[in-house]
Amino acid sequence: MGNVGTGPKSAGDMTYDEAEGAARAILDGEPDETTLGAFLLANRWKTNTPEELAGFTDEIAARSKEGVPNADPVDCGANYDGKTETALLSVAAGVTAAAAGTPVATHSGDRVPMSMGCAYRHVLGELGVRTDLSPEESAELLDETGFGFYYQPRFSPEVAALNDRRYEMGVRTFVNTVETLVNPADADVHMGSFYHLAFAKRVCDTLDRSEHHDVNRAVMFQGLEGYDEIRPGYTKVAEWNDGEFDDYEIETAEYGMGFEREDLRVDDVPGDSARITEEVLNGERDDHFADAVALNAAIRVYARRDAETLDEALSEVREVLLDGKPREVLESVREVTTR
Repeated sequence: MGNVGTGPKSAGDMTYDEAEGAARAILDGEPDETTLGAFLLANRWKTNTPEELAGFTDEIAARSKEGVPNADPVDCGANYDGKTETALLSVAAGVTAAAAGTPVATHSGDRVPMSMGCAYRHVLGELGVRTDLSPEESAELLDETGFGFYYQPRFSPEVAALNDRRYEMGVRTFVNTVETLVNPADADVHMGSFYHLAFAKRVCDTLDRSEHHDVNRAVMFQGLEGYDEIRPGYTKVAEWNDGEFDDYEIETAEYGMGFEREDLRVDDVPGDSARITEEVLNGERDDHFADAVALNAAIRVYARRDAETLDEALSEVREVLLDGKPREVLESVREVTTR
């Protein structure tokens, strides 16, 4: 604590082993509430290094329960604190990508600090999908349908148990970052989002430094409300392949998303998102919501290298949306989780 708690400018960095040990102590419940709060806040001040984030992530991942499917999915690491203003279309996008032949692993908690917003669990629940799955059940779901959901309190209960203390902090902490990197399906490809490009680079360097994971590719983009959905307009994309980092810009209008953030705003995020998901998958919409689902499904297909370009992935996705396969996948997800 003394090394990192001397202030934003004078704080020192931890080694990988020190960060791993700190995460171990936190998960073991060793620090009292004051010490834990001070440590979390000090790390927010100083900005964690990839070395530190890898140490935190690896300890949490090592203590989590994996549910490894036979398929090799793309790991969708959306921010667990969710969305509060715009429709959550990641379920529709993931199901559509699965229908196009790209296995998708999703994961979230339940009203995680700080936004306490709508996440994967809440839209799936509104769609009649059982979400309190064990990691083994999640892996079976993924293998049977191409779409899997992993529930944090089941695969990483020690991290979920920190939620009350995290909420009392009043700010986001490094836990918000590392919980998205736990990768309960042990996927080779990670997909996530960022606000600033420097953060994407830090996450990719974290994956490179990790001793627990063997991720060899990451695709990240500026996400809508920080979620794993491409925001409309000018958007930066970052790619990391076996240690090589690159970034570029796209205009979403060139991929069918020629609208604004406000066009995706809804009143009841879980309920409206579920309704829109059903309508898109049933072929009842050809509007901006359908366009957003298509592009976000395409980025998942592209991330796993099931298409060479985003344009090619988008063409594949639009075809499966027309033939009704995503609707069949969603029906299978409901059936498998409730039988």
